[in-house]
Amino acid sequence: MEPVASSMPLLVVVAPAVTAVLIVLARRTTAVRDALLIVGAVVTFGGIVSMLPGALDGEVATTSLGSIVPGVELTLRADGMGMIFALLAGFLWVLAGSYALGYMRGDDAAHQTRFYAFYALCLSTAFAVAFAGDLLTFFIAYEALTLATYPLVTHKGDAKAIAAGRKYLGTLLTGGVLVLLGMLLTYAGTGQLTFEAGGFVLEQLGTGMTITVFALFAAGFATKAGVMPVHAWLPGAMVAPTPVSALLHAVAVVKAGVFAFGRLIGYVIGPEALASIDVATVLAVFTGGTIVIASIVALRQDNLKRRLAFSTIAHLSYIVLGFALLSRTSFEGGLLHIVNHGALKITLFFVAGAIHIAAHKDNISELDGIGRRMPFTMTAFAVASYGLAGLPPMGGFVSKWYLVTGAFEAGEYLFGFVMVFSGIFTAAYLFPIVYRAFFKPLPVDDPHDHPHGEASALMVVPLCATAALGLILGLGDLTGIAELAQQTAALVTPGGGQ
Repeated sequence: MEPVASSMPLLVVVAPAVTAVLIVLARRTTAVRDALLIVGAVVTFGGIVSMLPGALDGEVATTSLGSIVPGVELTLRADGMGMIFALLAGFLWVLAGSYALGYMRGDDAAHQTRFYAFYALCLSTAFAVAFAGDLLTFFIAYEALTLATYPLVTHKGDAKAIAAGRKYLGTLLTGGVLVLLGMLLTYAGTGQLTFEAGGFVLEQLGTGMTITVFALFAAGFATKAGVMPVHAWLPGAMVAPTPVSALLHAVAVVKAGVFAFGRLIGYVIGPEALASIDVATVLAVFTGGTIVIASIVALRQDNLKRRLAFSTIAHLSYIVLGFALLSRTSFEGGLLHIVNHGALKITLFFVAGAIHIAAHKDNISELDGIGRRMPFTMTAFAVASYGLAGLPPMGGFVSKWYLVTGAFEAGEYLFGFVMVFSGIFTAAYLFPIVYRAFFKPLPVDDPHDHPHGEASALMVVPLCATAALGLILGLGDLTGIAELAQQTAALVTPGGGQ
């Protein structure tokens, strides 16, 4: 991979922050304010796409930000792994921006300007996480993401929202302290913080200190990734408006957590080093257990958003488990599942919000026959559920195929079977919702039904688009993401070269 000096990674990070400022300045003209949210998303995504051809050819657009620590240069690098995350976040932001406008208007929500500004700012920090070229830049962006999303989690301002925000901030900042300790030990022992494909710490730190550093990073990153037992903040954060839930689960915070594990395993410690000291198995056990337990807990939830939250906890652990298995195929599967899960899960949350706005229903037990009143919305839900269960020809099938195949290649048959059978759990907690929506009789004279059935087009079009994306991702490498995942996995895994 050849670094190429470019200002584009910095421009992509800055564009959403500028959008946030412009949204605040245009607060008295709501039409302009709302348009800025969409325009900022489109411009940002255009900047990301402009770097895609170079990334596919092995070029890494790099922006130097100077140095604040001796010997450590802050950098933004649009390598293959960062591009995968940025392409997902950029495209989904375009759709999530439209959806957020429809939701906040339909809910007659207060403080909309503040909401949209922090929504944009959150994406700025997410892109900084994606393009961080070293641990220090990554840490700064990683913690900024936590702070930028806190006002979104607590947006409603009631007691439940404040309590959820307190748990959210306390858990994630505690994880950040562990990450900081791991980074300081890494710098003290190696004098290096720059990401390096295949890792760089073992020869300089030795076995004992490498295990310590890995444990600190893994414990810190687990908080954002929702790995049990440090997952409780995630279901609690469902008190936030649904566009925030969609953002947390599909685009920003939790995806930053699993992305961080990819950076840790692929670019800091290294798969070969982890295999030699045999500590990744501990992480695999925690994530495998999380998959099973979270799936069982999801079956027991009647509130739709909480069921989806526990589903997210399970599927995030698919990704981390893929990285922890240390095989090239499983690593590639983990990268692909970041994208496929993002497209499918944001669809499900979009649907939950549309039902809330159009029918004022939040519980699964209330959804009898709703597919007849909201056919587009619930068809999108059915498509996304089918894909998340890992059935062909959806993108969810492709990434799970790589994950399971990688587990078998690594000789980890138990974890492979866990991922196979967890697909049955996914079907068990999502398919009954589809059945209830389309095949149960509609309640007579429900006073809460939206007069036109569906929510506004600002909400319905994005949720249909994300469901379609989940299908497109399974039909072939139409986006370049599969090639980027293959290139990245080859770089960081044993025998992949540098």
